[in-house]
Amino acid sequence: MPKEHKTSVQFMAEERETSHIKRLERLLNAQKSQPRLVGSSGEEILLPDSVYQALRQVIHAMASGQGITLVPNDREMTTQQAADFLNMSRPYLIKLLEQGDISYTKVGAHRRIRSQDIMAYKQQRDAQRRQHLSEFTAFLEDEGFYDQESHEIER
Repeated sequence: MPKEHKTSVQFMAEERETSHIKRLERLLNAQKSQPRLVGSSGEEILLPDSVYQALRQVIHAMASGQGITLVPNDREMTTQQAADFLNMSRPYLIKLLEQGDISYTKVGAHRRIRSQDIMAYKQQRDAQRRQHLSEFTAFLEDEGFYDQESHEIER
């Protein structure tokens, strides 16, 4: 059921929909040709590749039990919306803004952040996390605490 905000739309699959979404994911993964939509009148429309790729990502996330938030690139977010999107507190987000980690503008006394700047920060943060995790895993392997074949930590 979509939950609408003025800058984004959030979707979370209901439990009764999960089996249908997983079936749809299997169907899309098995496609050999470009999928098409069939309207109620029987009219067929080929899905453009960009729509098809976005649909696959949305369905994969929802089949995995994750919620989805669609945010147009040209929108601005309030500090609370941006903090919610990044899953952090608003005071911590404001600290990042004031440090210059994320660019923003002021409308009167209020800060506004472009959604594309939030996404760029999120991608950079996620890449750094993956890098640090790889480095930590390599350290554990070197020290003999982590066996890559079994993926278990020795006790």
